[in-house]
Amino acid sequence: MGGEVIRSAALDGVAHGFLDAAQSDAEAFDLVPHRAGPVFLKQVHSALAVTVSEPFAGDPPEADALVTATPGLALAIRTADCAPVLLADTTAGVIGAAHAGWRGAVGGVLEATVAAMVALGASPASIVAVVGPTIARPSYEVDEGFHARLLHGAPENARFFTPGRTGHWQFDLPAYVVARLGEAGVGQVEDLALDTYAGAGRFHSFRRATHRAEPTYGRQFALISL
Repeated sequence: MGGEVIRSAALDGVAHGFLDAAQSDAEAFDLVPHRAGPVFLKQVHSALAVTVSEPFAGDPPEADALVTATPGLALAIRTADCAPVLLADTTAGVIGAAHAGWRGAVGGVLEATVAAMVALGASPASIVAVVGPTIARPSYEVDEGFHARLLHGAPENARFFTPGRTGHWQFDLPAYVVARLGEAGVGQVEDLALDTYAGAGRFHSFRRATHRAEPTYGRQFALISL
């Protein structure tokens, strides 16, 4: 088993955790107290958020965020470079978990998560969101096409890029996710600033495994429960 489960002081009082590679491989879900679950989705890099009140009876739906107001239900997501985001409005008793890769974040998965939480009684200003282990700017090289796509109609996104080698850029996915959460009205956002790519041995990374031609790669789990 790896080190202690990664938690945020911003979510103090809420059962939650970002599991490292060893904990995730061991499916150490008991590190986050809950009575049922955890509840997973079939993640597809979408902008869809699903409201749940009990574990799914059959196959999970295709979506990339979960929200609930049901005590004891654990929401869980898998990531391996994309941003895991755990959210809570403790006053309203509403929580959420989102898988935010660049496609989902650009498409609006974070805004959809906040909207689903609001539908359950949460207030955006009362929501606390924490961004867990994610590939960081120094590790995330993208090409000119990616750069142009994110700047098209949104020149303000230039702040999330720094020049890299010729024809390439370094993209700051965690900062982009934090910004989108802020634009959605989330009252408090924390980035744990943990780079999955650089955390060899501590975190799984799809991009690192690809660069090293590793045949398989794992995924981290992030969980939250009322």
